[in-house]
This record gives sequence, structure tokens and C-alpha cells, in this order.
Amino acid sequence: MHRYERLFRPRSIAVIGGGAWCANVVEQCEKLGFQGDVYPVHPSKSEIRGVRAYPSLEALPDVPDAAFIGVNRSATIEIVRALAERGAGGAVCFASGFREAASEMADGGDLQEALVAAAGEMPILGPNCYGLLNLLDGAALWPDQHGGVPCERGVAIVTQSSNMAINLTMQKRGLPIAYVVTAGNQAQMGLADIGAALLEDPRVTALGLHIEGIGDLAAFERLANKARALGKPIVALKIGASDQAQAATLSHTASLAGSDAGARALLARLGVAQVSGLGAFLETLKIFHVNGPLASAQIGSMSCSGGEASLMADLGLKYDVGYPPLSEEQTEALRKALGPKVALSNPLDYHTYIWVDREAMTACFTAMMTGDLAIGCVVLDFPRADRCDGAAWMLVIDAVETASAASGRPIAILSSLADTMPEEIAVVCTERGVLTLSGLEDGLAAIAAAAAVGAAWARPVAAPLLLPVPLGGGSEMLSEAEAKQRLAAYGVAIPEQVRALTAEAVADAARALGGIVAVKGEGVAHKSEAGAVALGLTSPEAAHAAAEKMGAESFLVEQMVNGAVAELLIGVVRDPAHGFVLTLGAGGTLTEILKDTTSRLLPVAEDDLREMLDALKIAPILAGYRGGAVADTKAVIDCVMAVQAYVLANAKRLEEVEINPLICLADGVMAVDALIRIGVNDEL
Repeated sequence: MHRYERLFRPRSIAVIGGGAWCANVVEQCEKLGFQGDVYPVHPSKSEIRGVRAYPSLEALPDVPDAAFIGVNRSATIEIVRALAERGAGGAVCFASGFREAASEMADGGDLQEALVAAAGEMPILGPNCYGLLNLLDGAALWPDQHGGVPCERGVAIVTQSSNMAINLTMQKRGLPIAYVVTAGNQAQMGLADIGAALLEDPRVTALGLHIEGIGDLAAFERLANKARALGKPIVALKIGASDQAQAATLSHTASLAGSDAGARALLARLGVAQVSGLGAFLETLKIFHVNGPLASAQIGSMSCSGGEASLMADLGLKYDVGYPPLSEEQTEALRKALGPKVALSNPLDYHTYIWVDREAMTACFTAMMTGDLAIGCVVLDFPRADRCDGAAWMLVIDAVETASAASGRPIAILSSLADTMPEEIAVVCTERGVLTLSGLEDGLAAIAAAAAVGAAWARPVAAPLLLPVPLGGGSEMLSEAEAKQRLAAYGVAIPEQVRALTAEAVADAARALGGIVAVKGEGVAHKSEAGAVALGLTSPEAAHAAAEKMGAESFLVEQMVNGAVAELLIGVVRDPAHGFVLTLGAGGTLTEILKDTTSRLLPVAEDDLREMLDALKIAPILAGYRGGAVADTKAVIDCVMAVQAYVLANAKRLEEVEINPLICLADGVMAVDALIRIGVNDEL
């Protein structure tokens, strides 16, 4: 853990301050059996919770590895400076009132800068955070109660919310937690820095992140690559939206992509599992701890109830997990294990014929796992220990353990309710290497998340992200004509066009172009909504009349494009929180109605674009639905790659670029509308 070793794995802890919060730190170290030295520091108290207190840092018998600073914000800065000068290993800054309170306290930002300057090279957590629990070594720089217990190996959890951190330690799901770290304001140590350091501990098996915002994209990318290299997967609960990403709202792309699409694209690209709730977060960590990522989301489901089998099948649709049909080998082995009365299928209702018959259950579970499955699930709900006898249920655990070993594939015991997976059962199973999952929905969501990481890790490591540089503020939107010309220079096909300043000039342009034309009023982002576009004009006179009705200062006259198979949207938005977000989707008048889009982060490869096109709802139309014309998808891909080339060349200033619609033809494509917004970069 190099630089952070002494802070995260201290052999001595100084607790600075005399309030209840500091007394709690001393108490929690005692409860966890911390074997190192604890040094309370207070100018007037002789002891805190029965532990000798020292009047100052200078009076300590040794330089502490780590310190918990539980005093006010101003005093915190001076103590941090003193600790750094003495060579301490790091500190937790508990006080609030720094940058997070800048709107109420005008000096909050300045104080946070002063705090970082005072720390110098000494690591600091926070400010405005609870600190950390090291449950492997019994170290608690933690000012409150918690539900953590000592363990020999387990997962690490890093969160930007101290209260959520407390709640996560209270879980009763049998998940061994090695570290809990709260990041607070991340004044010096960011989420990615903390996570990377924790992953280096060989006793840590996986990492869970609660993320409100990603401050350092490059560091987060390094974290994900390190996790993959170490074989220690990450699951993220990403909440909140980036205010920065919402600044761009002129294009459809910006409104459809937004911060959430950027976050999802980032996590998927980097092979980080994403879940939407705390239950699924914990269950995914359990899969990672016991088994690691899954090769796929193909499940063999087994239960002794038809109702449970049906519920598993229905929930599979919601969580995008699959139940492959039984193979001949599975059918033959299952028939031998279950006899002639059981209808064989996946999900399987094996009835109660084999209940309490350990050998028969083992044979059944082993037979099911001979198929092309990533994981098996035995649905099992344990009875209340205070009212019932659960001895027969323990036989199922034995059968699962034996069948998993025999098949060489993981089998989870999955309860239909979180309430019916007792903590003591889950703990025993985890110690035996048997995975337990609490609740059908959380369990299936976790399987899908673990499979997503497995799929991502099976692919080559993604190319480095195109990182957005800071802009000075302000932007300008290019005219449609200029936007098209700039894209055309990179290979985007555009219609023949003529710019005109008057209605008479519009008529002349229509006459020169010949055929059917379109007239557009310039300087309007959403022309259709503003009445600034007229299509299908068959004569110069019609073009003249349309221009007069618009009353714009200038016009663009273009030849109409016929033979459309489909219309697409291609857009790229500069999202400072996540990178440059590429969005593909249904275009034209269907953009806002269908909201049929998919997003990735740049740079992308041609294979990525094929996957994106196949993921769209309108993919069958592109492929020639019901005998219709087939779109030239190679031309579509070439067009997107041309847009990417433009973005790469102009990334220092580009805010957004959009083609909508891109007319997809049987032979080629045509960009009939385009938008480019350029930002201000003070460095240029």
C-alpha cells in the first residue's frame, strides 16, 4: 500500500480531541482488539476511556502511524501541519465546514486548500468524513458505532457517505468486510486513490464503491485496470448527476445522454459492475468474494416448488439472465436422479421426492450443472430458528457443496426473501466456500452484474479514455452549413447545399440545384420546433414562399435525399465528469419519442459500433425488416468513425457535435442536419 500503508494499517493511533466522538474512537479500537498503541491527546484530560492521555503531540512517546483529528476545522489545519512535520503516517479529518459548506461559509474553500497545503505529502482522509475501519487488523479510526467484526480476508468498501458506510456495516448477509473507508470531501485522497491502495492488500478480495461523483477520470481508469490485473473485481453504486454534464442542452444528444449515460458508459468500458441498490451491491460483493466474476449470466435454476421456478423465470426477463434449455446429457442425468414423475426443464422444479435425501439432491444438482452454465441457483428459504427445526435444510447445503465441487462450477443457495437467509447460515456457508444470495431480485441483479464484469474482462483492455480538458467558459454554435463542411472534411457525406441571404436568392439556389429541395433558416438549433425548416419543395417558387414565411436572416438550401431505409442520430457530448460520450440512436422525428439510444465513451472501435447498432430497437429495420431494404451499415460505421476523427482532432475545444438525422440508404448515408458547439479554452 506504499504511501498509505501507515494510515490504513497502523501500529499506533493518536486520537486528538476530548469530545464524545474521540472517546468513541478509543472504544472502537478496544472492541476490535487493536494490538497497537492508542494515544489520546488532550491538553487538560489525563485519560480518555481509561487510556492515558497526553497533553500535546510533542509529548507522545512515538510518532503515530495514524491520527484521528476530532477538533474544529480551524484547529484541524494546525494539527495536520504538526503531524506532517513530525512524520506521521496519515490522518482522518473529521471536522466539517470546508468546501462542502462553501455556500454557507464563504471561507470553506479557502480552508480546504489550507488543509491540503498543511498536510504536504502526509495522506489525509476527508475532511468531513468518519474515517476508516480496518477489520483485518482491528484498527478503528472511527467515531461511532458500527456492525463490523474482525475477519481474516474480505471485501473493501469505499463510500462518499459516512452514514451509508455505517449502514453497510450493519448488513446481516454473511459478507466478510475487510475495510470500510469514507472519503468525505476528497480534498487530497480521491476515491480511486483509496480503492487502489486497498486492493493491494492481499487479504482484500473485491472492492465496492459508492460514488456520488468521479473527480479524477485518469485515476479512476488506473484503478479499474489495477483491479483487473489483480483479479479483484469492483462493483459500483453510482448515484447523483453531474451539474457539469447538464450544461450542454442544445442538442438532442445532450438531453438523451446526460450524466447517467456517461457514468454507465464509463463503468461498462472499464469493467466495473454497476448496480442500482444497496442490496444488489452487497450481493454482488458476495459473488466476487466467493467466486469472482461470472463467465456469463446463464443460470441453472433448481427448486422444489413450481411457484419458485416460475418466479425465477419471470425475474430472469427483468434482470437479463438466461436459463438455457436442458441438453440431452442434462436430461438423461436428471431423469436418472429424479425418476419419471418430474417434468424436466430449466428452471427446474425437482418436487419434494428427493427432500432430505442428500445423495439424491447431490445427484440432481450435479446433473443440472453439466450444461453450459456459469452458475447454478438452488432456491432455498430457511425456517425461523426460534419456531422451527431446520436440520433438513442443512442437508441441502451439504448437497450443494458436493455438487459444486463435482461439477467444477459455482452453485448459489438463493433465498426468495432476504429474511429467510439467516446470517449465521450465510456466515457458515461463506466459510465453507458456498455462495449464499439473499432475496431473488437482489441475487439475480448481482448475478447479472458479476456476469457483466466477466464479459468485460474477457475482452482486451479498452484503449485509454479521451479525457476532456478544462474549458474557460462560454461557447459558440456553428451554423449548420459550417458544421457540415467541417464534418465533410473528415469524410462525412453531406447533401449538395447553397447558402442564401434572401428569399429571392433561395429561389435561385433551388433552381440551380434542381429537383426537390429543403429550405432551412439558419441560427436555430431545433429547426422543426421553430418552424425553420421546409421539406419536399418541388419548385423555386415554393422555396421562395417557404423562405419568406420563415423570416430568417439567412438560409440553407439543400437537395432532398430519397430512398431512406432508416434515420439515425449520431452525437458526441463533452462530459467533464466521464469523458466524451458517443450516442447512437433512432433519429429524425423519432428521437424524442422512442428514446432508442445506446452510449459509449470515446475512443471506440468498429466492433464497438456494430454492437451499438445491434443493441438498438430499430436494428431490425436497418437489417431489412419484413423484406425491406437493408441499410448500408458499413457506411454508417464509417460515418461514425469520421465523426470520432473530428472529435479527436478538436477535443480541446469541442462541447458537442450531432448529426440528426443521418439518412441511412441501401448504398451509403447522408448527414442532412448537423450541429457543432465549440467551447472556450483559455489555453489556446
